Amino acid sequence: MKKEAIVLLNMGGPNNLEEVELFLTNMFNDKNIITVKSSLLRRFIATMITFSRTEKSQDIYRQIGGKSPLVGHTQKLVQKLQSRFGDDVVVDFAMRYTPPFASEVIERLNSKEIEKIYLIPLYPQFSTTTTKSSLEDFEEQYHINGKNAVLVEIKHFFENENYNKAILQRIEERISAHECSDFDLIFSAHGLPVKVIERGDVYEKHINRHVDILKNILKNAGMNFNAVHLAYQSKVGPMEWLKPSLEDKLKEVKAKCVLIFPLAFTIDNSETDFELEIEYREVAQELGFKDYRVCKCPNDSEFFVDALVEIYEKMR
Repeated sequence: MKKEAIVLLNMGGPNNLEEVELFLTNMFNDKNIITVKSSLLRRFIATMITFSRTEKSQDIYRQIGGKSPLVGHTQKLVQKLQSRFGDDVVVDFAMRYTPPFASEVIERLNSKEIEKIYLIPLYPQFSTTTTKSSLEDFEEQYHINGKNAVLVEIKHFFENENYNKAILQRIEERISAHECSDFDLIFSAHGLPVKVIERGDVYEKHINRHVDILKNILKNAGMNFNAVHLAYQSKVGPMEWLKPSLEDKLKEVKAKCVLIFPLAFTIDNSETDFELEIEYREVAQELGFKDYRVCKCPNDSEFFVDALVEIYEKMR
């Protein structure tokens, strides 16, 4: 019987305050994030950004427990997924910018004589800045450090029924059906510079398609919100990013009761636990909102585990 492994891929997050600098350094040295052709120029830009942001970023993580919640949630997800397969499949995870790195995971897989590795980036929609970056990193490291396993990859899964059931479940945890008519729902996706989309990145198309799918699911579930919106968060720097921004969208909401779902994340991280829960809550309060709620990401929900099992089975 062939020995198979599933490796979940994600960007990672600092496991402690000391790792914040490492996280920023690795992220901004990523050629899919800073897309200049010169590696020397990229390193210079990364050094400047890291120097200017480390202290502020450490303060952010300090406010949410001194580390990113992403790794802990991912560990729980891996444990649940492993329990579904028993000894038949090895389940592991690798992070792009913080430990555990791909090289460490590959070393573990080498010791188990794995013959086929299924790579599942935990990004529902494809983007060069996330999915492509994580897949390239693992594959490059495998060519350097790996043995002879066949690598199989998936690039998006936002259409998966069980995954979308996990989203519906998270929404229903924060609001009842009879409350929906008093609330606007905002699907908040991580933003991207417009120039990334203009170069052919399909992320925005996937986001729009996903919102359409979820609108139908909500309607069929009797979750009839006053209005459903899409907005983008996390803009940095002076260049043009995808619009509308979440802050601008909040200014448009007349109901003054809003539910936010973080559309582009499967696992809670600083963009959800700090940016949405703390920063934008303050914005909503300043705008006079009567009620502001944020949904959790799927994290280790059973529906998400079901989705990952199904994704793996379809990849075989």
